[in-house]
Amino acid sequence: MCGIVGVTGSDNAVKILLDGLQKLEYRGYDSAGIYVNDQSGEDYLVKEKGRIADLKREIGPDVHGSTGIGHTRWATHGVVSVDNAHPQVSKDNRFYLVHNGVIDNFQELKSDYLSDVPFTSQTDTEVVVQLIDKLAVEENLNAHDAFVKALTLLKGSSYGFLLMDREDPDTLYVAKNKSPLLVGVGDGFNVVCSDALAMLRETHDFLELMDGEVVTIKPDSIKIEDKDGNLVERDTFHVDMNADETDKGTYPFYMLKEIDEQPNVMRKLAQVYLSETGEPVISDKLLSSMKQADRIYIVGAGTSYHAGLVGKRLFENLTQTPTEVHISSEFAYEQPILSKKPFFIFLSQSGETADSREVLVNVNAAGYESLTITNVQNSTLSREATYTLLLHAGPEIAVASTKAYTAQIAIEAILAKALGESDNQIVAQRFDIRQQLGLVATGIQAIVDAKSEIEQLAKDDFLNTSNAFYIGRSLDWSVSLEAALKLKEISYVQAEGFASGELKHGTIALIEEGTPVIGIITQAKTAGLTRSNLQETMARGAKIITIVSENLAKNGDNIVLPEVDELMTPLLSVVPTQLLAYYTSLHKGLDVDKPRNLAKSVTVE
Repeated sequence: MCGIVGVTGSDNAVKILLDGLQKLEYRGYDSAGIYVNDQSGEDYLVKEKGRIADLKREIGPDVHGSTGIGHTRWATHGVVSVDNAHPQVSKDNRFYLVHNGVIDNFQELKSDYLSDVPFTSQTDTEVVVQLIDKLAVEENLNAHDAFVKALTLLKGSSYGFLLMDREDPDTLYVAKNKSPLLVGVGDGFNVVCSDALAMLRETHDFLELMDGEVVTIKPDSIKIEDKDGNLVERDTFHVDMNADETDKGTYPFYMLKEIDEQPNVMRKLAQVYLSETGEPVISDKLLSSMKQADRIYIVGAGTSYHAGLVGKRLFENLTQTPTEVHISSEFAYEQPILSKKPFFIFLSQSGETADSREVLVNVNAAGYESLTITNVQNSTLSREATYTLLLHAGPEIAVASTKAYTAQIAIEAILAKALGESDNQIVAQRFDIRQQLGLVATGIQAIVDAKSEIEQLAKDDFLNTSNAFYIGRSLDWSVSLEAALKLKEISYVQAEGFASGELKHGTIALIEEGTPVIGIITQAKTAGLTRSNLQETMARGAKIITIVSENLAKNGDNIVLPEVDELMTPLLSVVPTQLLAYYTSLHKGLDVDKPRNLAKSVTVE
């Protein structure tokens, strides 16, 4: 949600800010703006509703500067408008502020400190910038000290702030709490961003920031202070990623590119996490911690939660360890009774999911060990968990997650194999993970190579429907939940995933003439039951589509999947559902990569 960029010390500030904001479009936003200063008395504030392209049209050739800040806003406080867009400005036009997150006590601050200040927006951000200005004027504080004091007045808030002072125009002030921000180190210039992807064309070397720190950045210096004002020394970390990886190339949308990348992701994970003999390469320390656990708790949100449901079956089958899966936003405030020796696994593409982070804070406070499986090195969940396994999926830009979901499941399979084998579980010892990942990679490739057939199904059966149902049993039910999420989030078709046996307990009442019902059938012991449930819906007028493993296929099945171990079938069965969602959205003329009201990285609870 929202994106922050900043730069100081470059005459190309406007271009750097706009390019950076464009790289952050995937995070979800509805307005954008920049403020730049040329150090010679000229400065410019430009804001606009809509896309970055709309903002660019408002920026004339005269807009220039060497220091500046920019923002993409996803509306929380106040409607979508130019006035509510960031940067927000103090009443005397001295301070300019961009902000990610939510200030919980902004109304109290407004009434207690700013009752005499005229406001031009409905945002909590303007409250903060006006507060900084008031403290600077009334207490004769410089920008740094006014900023620090204002931070002490914020209660229970998540924020990422980037501040400029017109009286000290080459300086950026940064602070964060529960919201990702990085400082990028350049040669004679420095940058700030909420995601390294935004600044990979400028630098690959970054400083991570911790909650409560305040950073003062000039073109040739970076000063980090902890919450007590002590100087902090910290090494940079290098992001080994080519900026071209974040481009669409010849693809019309990132989502299609990312679907097509999944075979390579499977091969990459095999290369990283398997030895030459095919054995998992997982640290002994992590395996030892997990072996001591009497129960595994998998925590995630959205797609990651669905990947966790598949992980439950993998861990229970290959390790014989009881495993629970929880929605992070529920677990954070309604924690179940835990076992005596729990181990926690956090699934998050971005590693910044606010609800999951809230759970991890509680887990750490209780002294439990944890593992984060994420796509983003040095992300908050990665830093704060005991262990980390990276997805190595490459940047995932489309809001609808595809390759991160399959990568999460693949790593869960590798980890379950390693854990079960270390505990002498016969099922795990017989499970050939290298062979299976190879079959999966080849199988996904076969599916995406036949995407034109799936496109035709989307055109025939999904463009004119307002409802659709995915059904299955066991692992197929878990995939049905993810399949329905993909369809509704990017095509706006009201879709639901159901355990097929539950249809007759109420949901079948929703079946009308022509309603698409997609049956996923990859589990031998329940295949006949799901086919029977499909017949029940067809008798009520449903349009039946089947996604079936090759060994269970019958004449008339629509999509036949190459054969893999039943535990690995979710890695194949989900791919046609990703493509069905993609082509439905595409042919409805929607923005596939940036669906309405959604954000890629959800950094507020």
